[in-house]
Amino acid sequence: MSTSSFKSRLANWLLSDIEVKSSPVSGVTNPETWLVDLLNASPAQSGISVNPTTAMQCTPVNRAVTLIASSLGSLPVKVYRRLDNGGKEADPTHSAYGLVHDDATEWQSAAEFRERITADALLHGAGFALVQRDSDGRPVELIYLPPGNVQVKADDYGEPFYLIGSTQTRFSFRNVLHVAAPFELAPIKACREAIGLALVLERHAARLFGNGARPSGLLSVKQSENRKVDDKTLANIVAAWKVAHSGDKSGNTAILPNDVEYQQLTLNSVDAQFAEMRAFQISEVARAFGVPPILLQDYSRATWSNSEQMGRQFLQFTLLPWIQAWQAAYRRALLTPDERATHLIEFIVDDLLRGDFASRVEGYSKLIAARVLNPNEVRAMENRPPYAGGDEFVNPNTLTSGAPPASPQETPDA
Repeated sequence: MSTSSFKSRLANWLLSDIEVKSSPVSGVTNPETWLVDLLNASPAQSGISVNPTTAMQCTPVNRAVTLIASSLGSLPVKVYRRLDNGGKEADPTHSAYGLVHDDATEWQSAAEFRERITADALLHGAGFALVQRDSDGRPVELIYLPPGNVQVKADDYGEPFYLIGSTQTRFSFRNVLHVAAPFELAPIKACREAIGLALVLERHAARLFGNGARPSGLLSVKQSENRKVDDKTLANIVAAWKVAHSGDKSGNTAILPNDVEYQQLTLNSVDAQFAEMRAFQISEVARAFGVPPILLQDYSRATWSNSEQMGRQFLQFTLLPWIQAWQAAYRRALLTPDERATHLIEFIVDDLLRGDFASRVEGYSKLIAARVLNPNEVRAMENRPPYAGGDEFVNPNTLTSGAPPASPQETPDA
């Protein structure tokens, strides 16, 4: 390795400085990302260009993206300090705590920030944010970056760096929060054919019922040698029929002249299976995003017994990979190498695992009896204040003597 190459790498490692590079000329051989997304050079076989804008017009896709993004935004995130006994405790004094728990910037909450970045990852393949730091190098803001303004590159050693904006300003990976979809491939690109077909079916349904234009029958005009029907007469007949029987007047009784006959048309096999095809596309979109169909409002196979299990499946198989991606991105951008040994950033998923009240009470009772939790810890999980003596780990089922625990003293919320 040459001396100049070693010095350059050492400078990037120690300083994480900004380097301005000349903006490459974009054109046919080097199109910008936003132009590729807009034109979508690889449309689906259905003829529909599936890009972030058109995909969100598909109801199942819109629901899947909104569900995943809003779920990740609603989960609390905290910075924890590792304890010597192997446990952990929240550390609100850490500079990154407020960024992940409260507000990413003065104008955007941490929840809104995660929703937007996750939606970008689902629709574009990755979401980005710039980490603003103070003079001491501590993170103070997470500024959202549109995915079309960011290019991900790598040096000769595989270390990533980012070119941002029209000036191609270079940033170290330590100063950019990067949350990527699996394999950095957006579901709408990986499964564009299924989404394109769903869009075709939706648009066909809209045209079909929008103005009653589906030909439920045919009008035939009798002609003879003495009476020819010209184009103007046909146009007048068609116009009169549409006025009387299209739109909200569809289904009115038809009164026809003597020389006009009406022939009823029957549904073909494709028309008869149209509803089934649309229902199947909901399942296809659910597969693309890894979401249980019941969460896309497809209740065809839902029962009282499997609905709760589908909710757990959503957490375990849909959200957990995204949670791990977010935790890794937070760790890279907000914790220094030294802090990674003493701190960690985690999502709190308890709310998604909460069952009904009776199930929670039974579970809490078993955990207290097994001395896994004490009463005050359980009360904190239910947003209730602690009481004296509630910090003791005792099994109430084995108490045979002594005074009963002190009664909780509830205090009204301020």
